[in-house]
Amino acid sequence: MTAAWIALALSLKVALWATAIDLVLGVAVGFALARLRFPGRELVDSVLLLPMVLPPTVLGYYLLVLVGRRGALGAWLERFDIHLIFTWQGAVIAAAIVGFPFVCKSARAAFEAVDAQYEEAASVLGLGAAAIFFRVTLPLAWRGILAGVLLAFARALGEFGATLMVAGSIPGKTQTLSIAVYEAVQAGQDELANVLVLMTSLTCVAVLLLAGRLAPLRIPGRP
Repeated sequence: MTAAWIALALSLKVALWATAIDLVLGVAVGFALARLRFPGRELVDSVLLLPMVLPPTVLGYYLLVLVGRRGALGAWLERFDIHLIFTWQGAVIAAAIVGFPFVCKSARAAFEAVDAQYEEAASVLGLGAAAIFFRVTLPLAWRGILAGVLLAFARALGEFGATLMVAGSIPGKTQTLSIAVYEAVQAGQDELANVLVLMTSLTCVAVLLLAGRLAPLRIPGRP
């Protein structure tokens, strides 16, 4: 039973860090896609949504190529004695990537739903771009953004494939709830597997119920 609580604590830690990263990057990218007009904008949006449809193992392979010791980014980080493979930080990166589309898509939809007249009125009153964003646009879009953040958190909490490939399954270090369920089933520990599954299910259901109350769930690509 102790192993279940350790896995839960690690999963929450990874999911929270991943969601924090997604919040910052997702809001920034979502705002840019909602407000800027440039050639290939929809193509960029489609590429950013790829983690929602690509198999997790494919994402894990891409991450290994990128942040592995021989990868472009991994080799550079090695110079500073920074290792991401088989670490909880690597699990955070994997979880952040699979959760990013939920925040980005929700943020873009939320910003596009904000009436531009409010921003124009704030500009006439003398507010700068940053002030308009934080005092007008963001407060009007926060419900949709928060719903996306909660969905990203739930997705990060249940991430398995990419995390297993990048971080592995080291008990107490990189073994998250979903990986612990897999290991418990493989080892024939049905009681532990049942506890882990119940923990994961209850947490995800709670998050989805909260997200549903904040904003209706929108299917990406549909109005």
